[in-house]
Amino acid sequence: MKPSKFARQTQIALTLAFGAASMLASFTDAVAAKAKASAKKDDVLRLSDGKPDLNGVWVNDGMSFINPQRDANGSVICIVGCPPPKPATPPPAAGAPATTAAPAAPAAPRGPMRPGRPKYKPEFEAKVKELSDKQVELDETLRCGNPGLPRIGPPSAIVQRPGQVAFLYDDLSGSFFRLIPTDGRPHRTNAEESFLGDSVGKWEGDTLVIEARNFNDITWLTDNGAFHTKELKVTERIRRVGDKIEYQAIAEDPAVLAEPYVLRARVLKLSNEPMEEPLACVEKDMKHMVDSTHHDNPR
Repeated sequence: MKPSKFARQTQIALTLAFGAASMLASFTDAVAAKAKASAKKDDVLRLSDGKPDLNGVWVNDGMSFINPQRDANGSVICIVGCPPPKPATPPPAAGAPATTAAPAAPAAPRGPMRPGRPKYKPEFEAKVKELSDKQVELDETLRCGNPGLPRIGPPSAIVQRPGQVAFLYDDLSGSFFRLIPTDGRPHRTNAEESFLGDSVGKWEGDTLVIEARNFNDITWLTDNGAFHTKELKVTERIRRVGDKIEYQAIAEDPAVLAEPYVLRARVLKLSNEPMEEPLACVEKDMKHMVDSTHHDNPR
């Protein structure tokens, strides 16, 4: 029995549809494979704007820290987002004519970068000791106070879109967040002083650099009475490498610090678990304090 004209048209349409679907699947698989190969080669997943994808929940990689780059004298010159070290120039082959290279330009002067505790000017060391001695009664984080920046450390989760990133924190003192523009806008002129400051970000290659300023002077830089003034400026650098990110913060407060305070750079790994709602901070211990014995509360 000869098939009808309608049946033949239907068969042709189905054939074309299945063929198109097969071509689309092949194309999609090819694009996915290319993207996967590119990501593997580049070792960085990227958003539509080409910037590294920092989205995700990030957890401590076993308390890992980054070994900084040092110069010939042992001084730290770079920690996060460092350019690859230049390969040593091989010696000329035997019998080859000697070449006279132009003298290298002198390196730009760098300020001291010594990861560790804040170093204060001599006239403020007594104040730091007094605050540390009275830490139990003066450290606001023991009473669920905002730890401030940089003490709060790296974010627990990052939500990123072109032009903006949001940092979410699950801290001992509770839940906190920061909204950071990365579209080139300057600091706000009408921003009020705050615990976490006014932040703006910019990209230096694949490294996100965030500058925060306009702080209040209530918080400490770290434990043990490390106070600061309202002139504090904090610079954070974040770079993604594979399924990990490197995080570093530097605090500058020339009014009281003898040199910039460089926190030890951290390594965080991407978690497969969602970020749960942070537990509320409820102060239960202070009423049990019977003396002013030091109570460590680092981040």
